[in-house]
Amino acid sequence: MIEVRNLTKRFGPLTAVDDLSLEVGESEVLGLLGPNGAGKTTTVRMLCCLISKTSGEARIAGYDTAKAAEALQIRRLVGFVSDNVGLYEELSAYENLDFYGRLYGCREPQRAQSIRRLLTMLGLWEKRDSAAGTFSKGMKQKLAMARALVHDPRVFFLDEPTANLDPESARTVRDFIVELKHDRRTIVLNTHNLAEAQRICDRIAILNTRLVATGTPEELERSVGRRRLLVRLDDIDRIRDAALAAVRAVLPAAEVSVEGDQLSIAADDPDAATPDVMQAVIRAGARVRSAGVTGASLEDAYLNLVGRGR
Repeated sequence: MIEVRNLTKRFGPLTAVDDLSLEVGESEVLGLLGPNGAGKTTTVRMLCCLISKTSGEARIAGYDTAKAAEALQIRRLVGFVSDNVGLYEELSAYENLDFYGRLYGCREPQRAQSIRRLLTMLGLWEKRDSAAGTFSKGMKQKLAMARALVHDPRVFFLDEPTANLDPESARTVRDFIVELKHDRRTIVLNTHNLAEAQRICDRIAILNTRLVATGTPEELERSVGRRRLLVRLDDIDRIRDAALAAVRAVLPAAEVSVEGDQLSIAADDPDAATPDVMQAVIRAGARVRSAGVTGASLEDAYLNLVGRGR
């Protein structure tokens, strides 16, 4: 759906995006992570045809962002929520969406149905006749998301959608994005919230002007060290050999060792392996005191990879 090849953007002597190449598949959710000034917002604005590129190539659904006629097609295909919501504050919530729906050529009754559906999903239907200027920051952000979706775009860009929101509003926005994942939309999410990215995104691209790394959250975590399942046992000296054999029987590819009174098991997916390991060691006669997963987190991977990319 999105193809980027050697995309570069310079502002005078400053290179904001440097030789970026990546692809985003249809119905995929890609998270863009990186420090301030890493080029995340600049990348999204180039893809939305809001600013021009310096060099390279970017296409959405086969349309070239550099060609004026095709850029118009791209604008019909995409929705964009920036960090500045930019609503018409004197208009009601309904009127804001109706205005933008008309701009995109959405006809009645499709426009009315879309507005009602979006405002209901975001918990704003009861406020549809209230002026946007009376809304809280969280309500304005939700209304901006509805506005970006009123024309039913296939590609949805969000730039820090939960920044500075209270926990309840941030959760509503995240839950809404998760719902959109099941609606066959391609989503690009700029965020500094690592937990948010881990929950929502199928894949993550880490930028620091250049592309530093890309992969699923689990792949990025494994790139800086395997996670481990630690199982603390009673009387480990007595049960040691039987417990090791039991774990190796169910996880032959895992690295298993004894550290003090616990088994240390390095596996590709220690969370998924936990039930089988528990059953195996209990059948072997062990008494489990506790169990938990430790090791590299997405935060560890992010900090390590950004540090390498400097």
